[in-house]
Amino acid sequence: MSRKLALSVSALLIVFGLASCKKYLDRPMAANISEQDVFTNFRSFQGFTEELYHALPDMTKSTWNNEWNMGDDILSTTNANYRINAEFDNGNYRAWQTGGGGWDNSWLDDNGSGPNNLGTDPQRKGLWPLSWYGIRKANVGLANLDKLVNATEEEKNVIKGQLLFFRGFFHFQLMSFWGGLPYIDTVLSSSAKLDLPRLNYRETALKAAKDFEDAAALLPANWDNSPVGQLTLGLNKMRVTSGVALSYKGKNLLYAASPMQNQQSTGNNSYDAELCKQAADAFARVLKTSSEPGGSGAAQYKLLPWDRWSENVFTISPDGRHPGFPEVIFGPPTYESWRSRWSLVNMFIPPPLGGEAGISSPAANYVAYFGMANGLPLDAAGSGYNAGDPWSNRDPRFYKSITFDGVRMIRGTANAAYRFAELFNGGNLRLENTASRSGYLVRKFVTDGCNNVDNEWNNINIVVPYLRLADVYLMYAEAVLQGYGTPQSSVPGSITAVEAVNRVRARANVPVVDARYLASKDAFMEELMRERAVELAFEGLRWHDLRRWNVADQVKYRNKTVIDFDRGSDGKPINLKERVVVTRVFEKKHNWLPLPNNQVNLYPTFGQNEGW
Repeated sequence: MSRKLALSVSALLIVFGLASCKKYLDRPMAANISEQDVFTNFRSFQGFTEELYHALPDMTKSTWNNEWNMGDDILSTTNANYRINAEFDNGNYRAWQTGGGGWDNSWLDDNGSGPNNLGTDPQRKGLWPLSWYGIRKANVGLANLDKLVNATEEEKNVIKGQLLFFRGFFHFQLMSFWGGLPYIDTVLSSSAKLDLPRLNYRETALKAAKDFEDAAALLPANWDNSPVGQLTLGLNKMRVTSGVALSYKGKNLLYAASPMQNQQSTGNNSYDAELCKQAADAFARVLKTSSEPGGSGAAQYKLLPWDRWSENVFTISPDGRHPGFPEVIFGPPTYESWRSRWSLVNMFIPPPLGGEAGISSPAANYVAYFGMANGLPLDAAGSGYNAGDPWSNRDPRFYKSITFDGVRMIRGTANAAYRFAELFNGGNLRLENTASRSGYLVRKFVTDGCNNVDNEWNNINIVVPYLRLADVYLMYAEAVLQGYGTPQSSVPGSITAVEAVNRVRARANVPVVDARYLASKDAFMEELMRERAVELAFEGLRWHDLRRWNVADQVKYRNKTVIDFDRGSDGKPINLKERVVVTRVFEKKHNWLPLPNNQVNLYPTFGQNEGW
């Protein structure tokens, strides 16, 4: 994706200079830009719409001490207890707000400099303020569509489709963290009394689903192949398409159908089968138009080849280009890619290699989800797992995601003491307060050149996607399984649930799901949950998955562990034991983040989330 999303710089300058539309928002009498200047022709209206892309926070660059993984996946060093994942472990969900926890806010809130920061500084963007801003902006655009007279029918459709998508998207983002909300589908007057009641999760999701479906009907499958995209040919990779809208319709409905959300809406701690079928249908339509086997090729989306798998989350490129295309379906714009170095040194690189603070390492309990090269979980009969040689013959994604004892950390010959990871007890990178607390390090966003010797981190750009095609495959499998009942079920005319999982595994050269996991819904679901943990590790989804599956309160998912071991004379670990170091606080109220008290109190029918 280009650093410049706008169709024209001048159009965006008009947007930034526009306080709002006279009919709907207060604005100074001296304002010299009229509604006709903005809304009557495609170029300026698209410039107005482009600002919505700039309202997408980049979760990897929002603070100097950032974290976007809040589940059972990441373990911070003991001197980094100010990070949001450590705060969440302690039950302090108010840490999502600026001033709600330790040193830093999270990507969910701005840095206190004020809302609606839409420039190129990722540290001034927060999901909560910008989502509300985006919803209002989308509604202002939709309210002024009748003024768009100097445009073709396709151009009108593209404008409307983007506005509908973003209205649904920002509502979905908000409710996935904070639960059911009022669905704002009109421009609210600044002088009107606020009295919109909160909807439950299902009610909110159904309204978002309609916006996504309506958007999909209006948007092109591929901007480069449509007349409207010719003006920005080659710069359209991350623009909203029909596939993006359908992917989010499916994700939105699957979340609504999941046990936790369904229980909140209906009282049933189980999947809503009908919503699962609707979600599966939306995902099937994405696969049908994709460039995957069986797809029409109308859309460019397809799985990256295995040798480019890591590009889903980072690229090594001095121009800061967006990683992940054509697998990444939707993500934030990428700018100030140099900040990725600070994400690395403050999160993943131990101080002896150039890191500056305590870091985040994979919890040992999470590393155990990475199975064997034969496709079996570690504890399955016949897996071949050997506790005396635990890092051999593992799932190929293990080696691209996890740094373990003995892995090369520096390419050159300098700094010999740290050239290979010493993660055993007493090793020089095994430090609870500044290096690896767990016995592992994160590899997924890091190369062996990311250190103060090779300096490859100067050209790395980390962008965690909002959604990629592998996730669509896995969500399709889950929706089909829970909607139609078996791993062998499918949406009519599409692939089966197990075939969807096998496509993701095949890309990594992992064998198909073993027959023992195809005998029942529960057995397959367990393996599907493990597959999500492996393929999507450290991409900010685990916290959502544990909550929506309604398992986050189980001890299995609350305990974070480390491994203790010595290094034998042959370089293999000996005396290896697993030890619990954190038991996460999780009560019913932790299903949702607390709403800001000062905004909850704006009017009584809005209401705070239960327990907060």
